[in-house]
Amino acid sequence: MKAHTKETQATMTPEKALNFLREGNVRFQNNLKANRNLLEQVNDTSDGQFPFATILSCIDSRVSAELVFDQGLGDIFSVRIAGNFINQDILGSMEFACKLAGTKLIVVLGHTACGAVKGACDDAKLGNLTSMLAKIKPAVEAVKEPKDASIRNSSNSEFVDNVSAKNVQLSLDRIRKESDVLSEMQNNGEIKIIGAMYDINTGAVNFYE
Repeated sequence: MKAHTKETQATMTPEKALNFLREGNVRFQNNLKANRNLLEQVNDTSDGQFPFATILSCIDSRVSAELVFDQGLGDIFSVRIAGNFINQDILGSMEFACKLAGTKLIVVLGHTACGAVKGACDDAKLGNLTSMLAKIKPAVEAVKEPKDASIRNSSNSEFVDNVSAKNVQLSLDRIRKESDVLSEMQNNGEIKIIGAMYDINTGAVNFYE
């Protein structure tokens, strides 16, 4: 499989980009890989890059977007931060990726058993981590069940995963609300903005449509 070119990127649509990721994740789940020569892709992309998707994911070592979607060099922009939340710098990166570099799809990818989400659920305090986890707190507060405070913590895996899902949704809302550039592109059908959840137990990605 060759690296994407200006010509192949030009034929890409948001739906086609999503299908590329779906197909890649199926290959990953089945321990299959597309036949690609990475050193050849280094050479092919040395004069420019033409990725088709931008993926915001957690720094978790088990959730590398290139691996779980079986993509090669030059295929995706990968934005990573613990808890896959949105800030101004990440929005700027996404605007560059879509408006200037031509990607057709933005995916906010959460995952099960997220350590950053667990920290937010437990109100963890540690140096700069404290202010970072505060960015995830709105998702914790938005999940109303269970009401019993004694089980609204990291020991409750269902609660943690529900907060992770809510965190993805709130991140999507922020992208659309805080970026006029991306919101306009989505309204014009130039890009698609979608959420997804990676299951660390199965390797499967569930897209929220």
